[in-house]
Amino acid sequence: MKSRRRVSEKVFNSLVQRLTTSLEKGTLAWPLPSPPIFDEDFPPIHPKDPQSIIDMGVGLLQADKGMFDRHLSIVVDLIVPHRMNLSDDLFEVHERWLLRRLNVLTERLSFAIATEWLAQALDSSCPDTDRWWLSLALTNGLCHDSYGQPVHQGYHLVESIALAERPGTWHTQPEVSNANLDWNPHSVVPRSTSVVAHEAGADAAKWLMMQLENGPEERRKLLVEWCRLLLERKELLEPLGIPQILIRRASDSSEEVSSRVVLCLAKFIEGDKDSAKECIRILHSREDLLTRRSMADVLTRLFRRLEGDAIPLLNEMLEDDDENVLAAASATIGDLRFIDKEMWANKIRELCDHDSKLVRRNLVHTIRDYLEEFSSDERQIIPKMWGEGDEVVLTRLRELLIRMAEIDADRFAITIKSIEHLDIESLWAPMKIRNEQLTLEWQQWLEGKAEQPKTPEPVQTHVSDMTEGELPDVADAHAKLDDMNFLD
Repeated sequence: MKSRRRVSEKVFNSLVQRLTTSLEKGTLAWPLPSPPIFDEDFPPIHPKDPQSIIDMGVGLLQADKGMFDRHLSIVVDLIVPHRMNLSDDLFEVHERWLLRRLNVLTERLSFAIATEWLAQALDSSCPDTDRWWLSLALTNGLCHDSYGQPVHQGYHLVESIALAERPGTWHTQPEVSNANLDWNPHSVVPRSTSVVAHEAGADAAKWLMMQLENGPEERRKLLVEWCRLLLERKELLEPLGIPQILIRRASDSSEEVSSRVVLCLAKFIEGDKDSAKECIRILHSREDLLTRRSMADVLTRLFRRLEGDAIPLLNEMLEDDDENVLAAASATIGDLRFIDKEMWANKIRELCDHDSKLVRRNLVHTIRDYLEEFSSDERQIIPKMWGEGDEVVLTRLRELLIRMAEIDADRFAITIKSIEHLDIESLWAPMKIRNEQLTLEWQQWLEGKAEQPKTPEPVQTHVSDMTEGELPDVADAHAKLDDMNFLD
């Protein structure tokens, strides 16, 4: 108990300081938005100044020591390392470990308190307007980092504010089936599971997001992280102005912020395609290296959602002078075959002459699909790639040709004829290891001394079927085991 008391006192003192600092930062923007839920008989009265909010928050914390002890026990149980003996007292065993992590403890406790105050403020049966001002100011003051609790816990708080529902409310529940106790077989009206933004709550959430957008770089990065999570709630896109926020942050002065906007594009397209296209246009026109690389990394996702509209992006990225952009963009060439197979094949032939070695190497990954569509290889892509002599490309082509000789002799004959004027000695050595007789037959065919080999018959592997036939007699099996002295 002494250990618990020592830890509790030090954490409480540190929490009071953090709470005060957070409320001071959170009330720099004044006045605060009005609460979305309140008793009509007792209309909310806005606090007269920021200091009254700070005094109220510290006073509530000191008065409600039970709330602090409850949250402290939960937080300590969550963050302490795994322990073998579950009967150990956490505060006694991990006292020194906990005291070295006061920042972690106070941060989690602050978010837990903000969540509890917001839950009391949004309680429809008895809304507490004082705790509304406190929770909003505290949330604004705590959200200054783009990682950890401000991202995930902060997102849940801003979502609850927008919906004007208590934190932790399960907004979208599955349809009740006959496997549930509350299933009503006579019910014909489906329950509503949609998310509906509250008008006043959405205004308060937009106010909070505006504070982040007008803040320093770290706060703007946090805002984009919130937007990325909020894109899962399509019903909140328009009420919270998420498309407009992402378009503005796409032209942010910080490349760290704009590169995070890139990660939102896939879901953004699904929610608002026109606004997403405008966002893509702004991002694609940026010249900073980090954003260009990020755009190249998500090009495959854009192809799946924009299809032909993503082709200009690919063509411009293939003219970039950064090797990483070229490598990421050229790796998506295979996506063109789902849009236009002829254009895809022509693009492969065009890139065979690309100056970058990385681009030419990345073409190998789509060659197998190319040969399945164009087995005659009228564009002479295989001879062109073989003639380059790049060992990485040759290794992949050798693997492809060896496999082709085993499953499709006619296609292999066409391909090997197209490169017989080149140096193909490196092909025969690994082929002989796999099947020496077949390799000699192909060499003789190329010299005109034999007929074209046929596709080898696949090796039949016998798998016993224990469900067919008669089962062995148990008495006979027992007698055999007895003869071999396996039985006592």
